[in-house]
Amino acid sequence: MRYRGPKVRLCRREGVNLFGSAKYAKCLERNSNIPGIHGMARQGKVSDYGKQLREKQKAKRMYGLSEKQFKACVLKAITGKMVTGNAIFLSLETRLDNLVYRSGLAMTRMQARQFVGHGLFTLNGKKATIPSMKIKAGDIVEVKENKESSPVFAKNNEEMEKYDAPSWLKVDTKKLSIEILELPSPEHFENLIEPRLVIEFYSR
Repeated sequence: MRYRGPKVRLCRREGVNLFGSAKYAKCLERNSNIPGIHGMARQGKVSDYGKQLREKQKAKRMYGLSEKQFKACVLKAITGKMVTGNAIFLSLETRLDNLVYRSGLAMTRMQARQFVGHGLFTLNGKKATIPSMKIKAGDIVEVKENKESSPVFAKNNEEMEKYDAPSWLKVDTKKLSIEILELPSPEHFENLIEPRLVIEFYSR
């Protein structure tokens, strides 16, 4: 069942800003205790399994995947030829919704997923409505012409002036387009996650 409660509770549980929005960072500054009546109590020693579970939950929630989706991503990476940790994050980073988020056209991955699901973007000139679609080097992602004047993009553009997109993307804020110059390399991956623990969780 998809979690529909306050997102800040998830951030407090994992101890990091999972969703990128400044409002969650501010909430964590005010209260970083684990949710619940015992959140302020001193935590005992965490088992290896507990550490692996928390890392898995953190990664899954950060990218907004269901357990089924995330497990499939990890198991595919484990059986592949690439270094497993790199393969996991390459798979996650090359999702269309993550690309929209990384470009700065959306303020969070949740917003990016909503934009894609509502058909606001095209991929190489064709309508794209599946958040998990994979992008590759040379692809062009653009806001549909009849959606360019949407107030939400005007608002996000104000924030984009303060944002530096990753070097593997070329973002045109006037045309609202994204060119994938190359696939992301390990140094671009989310450094809030320790892939070794995620792999160990699913390798038990």
